[in-house]
Amino acid sequence: MDVAPSLAFVFNLPKFEYQPCKTTLLMISQTPQAPYYAVIFTSIRTAGDDGYGDMAAEMGKLAAGQEGYLGVESARNEIGITVSYWTSLEAIKNWKAVSRHRLAQQYGQQKWYQSYKVRICLVERDYEF
Repeated sequence: MDVAPSLAFVFNLPKFEYQPCKTTLLMISQTPQAPYYAVIFTSIRTAGDDGYGDMAAEMGKLAAGQEGYLGVESARNEIGITVSYWTSLEAIKNWKAVSRHRLAQQYGQQKWYQSYKVRICLVERDYEF
């Protein structure tokens, strides 16, 4: 039973068409021993692409070249969650200030997101299987 249409109706959300991720490689970021920082970006998209996919791909490449960048993990269904990992608060601050990233942030507020929230966390401990 598909409950998504009823939930969309209850919460007055626009209907989204599923579009598979262009990246087929699934992996968990290999981060160094803690401590390090995580930026958690949680979002609800607007309908349509309107250049979003291209900009997201560009931001991924640009972030990967920034000093202090450690990796990223991302998932999207009705809610998108992207977690990027960084060596320091200074590295996060510098990434936020990159001009092309600032433009992407502006477009996000104007046309790509209904809402979003950013959380910056210190990872004190991690473990894996």
